[in-house]
Amino acid sequence: MAHSVRRDAPELPDFSLLKRLARDQLIYLLEQQHDVDKLYKVEYKPIVSTSDQTVRGCFLYLLTNWFPFPDVVNADKAFGRYRRYKIIFSPQKFYACENLLEEQGIFGDVTTDEWSFYLLPLDDDIISLELPEFFRDNFLEGDQRWVRTAGSALHLLHSVYGPFSKVYGIGRCSKMAYESWREQVEEGEQRARQAEIGNVFLIDRDVDLVTPLCSQVVYEGLVDDIFTIKCGKCVEFGPDVTSSDKSIKVMLNSQDKVFNEIRNKHFSQVFGFLSQKARNLQTAYDKRSGMDIKQMKTFVSEELKGLKQEHRLLSLHIGASESMMKKKTKQDFQELLKTEHSLLEGFEIRECISYIEEHINRQVSMVESMRLLCLLSLTENGLLPKDYRSLKAQFLQSYGIEHLLTFSNLKQLGLLVEQQPGETLTVMESRVGKLVNDKTAGKLTDAFSSLAKKSNFRALGRRLNLVPKSDEEYDLRVPRDMAYIFSGAYIPLSCKLIEQVLERDGWTGLEEVTRMLNGHEFAVTDARVKTDSQRIILVMFLGGCTFSEISALRFLGREKGLKFIVVTTAITNSARLLESMLDNHA
Repeated sequence: MAHSVRRDAPELPDFSLLKRLARDQLIYLLEQQHDVDKLYKVEYKPIVSTSDQTVRGCFLYLLTNWFPFPDVVNADKAFGRYRRYKIIFSPQKFYACENLLEEQGIFGDVTTDEWSFYLLPLDDDIISLELPEFFRDNFLEGDQRWVRTAGSALHLLHSVYGPFSKVYGIGRCSKMAYESWREQVEEGEQRARQAEIGNVFLIDRDVDLVTPLCSQVVYEGLVDDIFTIKCGKCVEFGPDVTSSDKSIKVMLNSQDKVFNEIRNKHFSQVFGFLSQKARNLQTAYDKRSGMDIKQMKTFVSEELKGLKQEHRLLSLHIGASESMMKKKTKQDFQELLKTEHSLLEGFEIRECISYIEEHINRQVSMVESMRLLCLLSLTENGLLPKDYRSLKAQFLQSYGIEHLLTFSNLKQLGLLVEQQPGETLTVMESRVGKLVNDKTAGKLTDAFSSLAKKSNFRALGRRLNLVPKSDEEYDLRVPRDMAYIFSGAYIPLSCKLIEQVLERDGWTGLEEVTRMLNGHEFAVTDARVKTDSQRIILVMFLGGCTFSEISALRFLGREKGLKFIVVTTAITNSARLLESMLDNHA
């Protein structure tokens, strides 16, 4: 049957206020420095100033692993230039920042401040913290410095659009972020306001590592995989798309009316849709032939500009679709998707391993080969020892021994592991089931702790119906569930959990599922909050979120009469996630 947007779907809050708040705070910080000579970008080169030697330099520093500012100050000192400096850290100032300034001997030369720019609205329903390093720092390195940043972001949203009536979550990081937010709420001033967001769901990225490793086949996800969408909304299309000798940068958001209609569609349905739209546009242009002067004047003043804009956008997306079709409709890509679907369904695993071996030996793409290895490991609950050793040896031979430490990173995170003796899928599921029935299992037992880095994907798939029956024909023109984002082969675990928890109003009935996911689930209701915004759901992904997951949540929202707001530490995909695991990442 056809699916349509429910007419009573709620309106989303206006997130442009977040931009205004961030802008006003930065202006306030800068206006405090009345004698600032210039606002500088931090880089390795001397500062050139036409003012007197004793001037104030103001540096805006977005925190990353790279901190060259001491070199800038020391270079000035070496040339006999003594300035006063102000550093504004964003999104927050850590103790380690001032400690480093002291270690470098320049603490007395600078003053510091903080620009709390936590949230960047990317679209009507997407907000990013722009912290791509969050995934590696938190889940691999165990560095929890960004947890308070996530809590502060929640606090800001709560202050402006809350209060929230219900908060659900799963994952250790999510629980810490929630606790950080609650501490800030209790420390701050409580104000009565009309809530614009009803429920909140927090989820750690490592709760579901399978989904970001799957090939994206919705339009927006595919554009990100092939062309790379930067900062969540800007993409550069090359000459193969623009049909000219120039590249152009395009903002991809709901303001692009053509893009907004196709962003969530399965790619197989996009080109036909655009072709029909092009015919409709031509029909609109053809209306001019029978117009008199008055009608032509009205047409030019009211319609022509819009038609030209639509024509330009339509040409771009048709060009992008053609470029992607050349790359993604080849037999190689079809074979790749077939292998992925077999891994998700648990069929023909030996054939899948042979395909991965061929992929590695042909040196097709290091990250792609790593992605397939990780997907194999996650769906099979680890590799058999002989397969692990063989595939690892082939990978290192093809791509270089320097990736040996990367395997250690993948193992530590549970992305690519070797099955231990006796740890077959059946045995693992039996151990989990025993734990669920154990009345004393209020805390993680030693037996369960050993499953901490196991995916239990098959068992989860059966209990949550993540993999639809393959013998059923799936009509991508009229999707029936969230599996359409992966051609009907798989419903993303992250989105299925959100759906189940919202339906059940908590985790009741999902005890076995949460234990297989290593727990840390929570559900909190604030009975004091009475709100009419229960159908506005804010979902925060800690560690990154894919465009495919966003498309799935939009589909779920249309089905249930809900509106989802996605807040993420960054937009991710398989390439970004795995590149963050490379040992030379830092």
